[in-house]
Amino acid sequence: MKKLLGTIALAVIAATGPAAAQEYPDQAVTLVVPYGPGGASDLAGRALAETAQPFLGQPVTVMNKPGAGGMNGARSVSEADADGYTLLLARVGMALSPAVTPGNAVPWDAYTFLGALEATPMILAVRADAPYDTAEELVTAIKESNGRMTYAASGATAIDGFTTQALLADNDLDPLTAATLVPYKGGGALATALLGGHVDFVAMAAGSLMPHIESGDLKALMVFAPKRMDTLPDVATAAELGYEKAGQIAGWSALYGPKDLPEEVTAKWQDVLAEVATDEKWLDLAARRGSISTIGDVDMSDYAQSQYELFHGLAQDFGYLSN
Repeated sequence: MKKLLGTIALAVIAATGPAAAQEYPDQAVTLVVPYGPGGASDLAGRALAETAQPFLGQPVTVMNKPGAGGMNGARSVSEADADGYTLLLARVGMALSPAVTPGNAVPWDAYTFLGALEATPMILAVRADAPYDTAEELVTAIKESNGRMTYAASGATAIDGFTTQALLADNDLDPLTAATLVPYKGGGALATALLGGHVDFVAMAAGSLMPHIESGDLKALMVFAPKRMDTLPDVATAAELGYEKAGQIAGWSALYGPKDLPEEVTAKWQDVLAEVATDEKWLDLAARRGSISTIGDVDMSDYAQSQYELFHGLAQDFGYLSN
């Protein structure tokens, strides 16, 4: 009898094992946003959490874990259990930081790439009362200022630093000295610095600028994005204006997990993202923050590698890394 019961028990375990594995998720999923509340990454993370939950069948809890240029949150996910319950709202910094500071950053490929989420345009902007109406007029003023004109950015090697430096380099100006960087923390602080007249211009995430552009307090001169923004149809992209380096830069969001996620987890998220891609709430929230949904448009592994190589090359060109 004992032998029979043991055989039955083993049979039950064998039968329920695969089924249990395919029941992912059976609890809430934590989505780590590696930057602070209120910025473009936080908005994207909360939009994904809100729209994915009905299709996932479990709550998605957003956890902000800022610090070290996004690497604190990124590292916590790369080191988490590969069970699908801790995921990362990845941003361009996940490719940029290891390209610029390889010794201190999580490698760009230390993840399972679950999919692209959105392109997040960057906008070159000035105050509404500034005497510049085009990017070319601003560049001319920068040339004539001999380094006196200032811009706000999260850091020299942050995405909102590279936007301006790439534009300067495209105009044969020294990317590090032609304009003076004034560092601030977070997108809201950058926009506030420009609004208050503490800096002359910014080139940063659209999500933090659009409310002020729509109110008439700020003026958009150029967009760093693959195509023009629907909300700014008359504002040209950097590529359209012939800027080679600046034309390759744009912000983005993606969904990553720890390396070697089980196949049933990746399959589940592929299904969820396919549903989110056509969800009206997701598309509406993306449009409100000036983003362009890219779910299903790119192979995220290939795109992440190309972004790493882009910023590694710029870091060498600008002198942050030796060739």
